[in-house]
Amino acid sequence: MRIVIAGGHGQIALRLERLLAARGDEVAGIIRKAEQADDLRAAGAEPVVLDLESASVEEVAERLRGADAAVFAAGAGPGSGANRKDTVDKAAAVLFADAAVRAGVRRFVVVSSMGADPEHQGDEIFDVYLRAKGEADAHVRSLDGLDWTILRPGQLTDDAGTGLVRLEARTGRGPVPRDDVAAVLAELVDTPATAGLTLELIAGSAPVSVAVKSVAGN
Repeated sequence: MRIVIAGGHGQIALRLERLLAARGDEVAGIIRKAEQADDLRAAGAEPVVLDLESASVEEVAERLRGADAAVFAAGAGPGSGANRKDTVDKAAAVLFADAAVRAGVRRFVVVSSMGADPEHQGDEIFDVYLRAKGEADAHVRSLDGLDWTILRPGQLTDDAGTGLVRLEARTGRGPVPRDDVAAVLAELVDTPATAGLTLELIAGSAPVSVAVKSVAGN
C-alpha cells in the first residue's frame, strides 16, 4: 500500500511510519519544515514538504493521488494558541479530507482526541482544541467520498508500548502509550471494515490485532 500521512514529523506519525515501512508499505509524510526530512527518511518514509495551513485543496490532492490510504496525524501541539487549534487541528484536517476526496483516496484514518466535540463548552485552550477536533471529525463524517475511521486516544504517554489495548466506541478515560496508538493506526489502515467507526483507545488487555478485528464491522 501507499499511505500518505499528514503531520509526518509528529511523535505518533514517526512511530507509524516506522511500522508501515517495516511491513513493506510505501509511506510519505507531509511536513512543514524541510529540516525535518532526514527524520522521516530515517523512519523509512518519503518526506513531502507542504504547509497545510496555506496549501490549496488541489495542491494537497496532488500529493495524495495514487495513494491507497491517508492518515491525518497533524496537530498544532502543546504550547500553541487558540488560533492554531483552528488552523491546524480543524482547518488542516478539513483540507486534508477534502483533498483525499478530490484525489480519489477513500481510506481515511484520523487521529482525533478523546472528548472531541463540536459543542464542547469552555474558553481554555484545551476547550478550543476539543471543539476544533470535534468540528474536524464532524466534517470527515459528512463526506460520502471517504471510508473513514476516527481514532480518539486517551492520555498519550511515552511509555514503551505493550501491544495490549482497549479499543471500543466508549472506553472511558485512561492513558495509552504512543507506541500502541501507532500500532493500532497501522492495523486500522489495513482494516477497511472499520470504516464508519469512531473509536476510543486506552491501554488494556487485548492484543492490537485482536482489538481491531473485534470492532471491525460493528
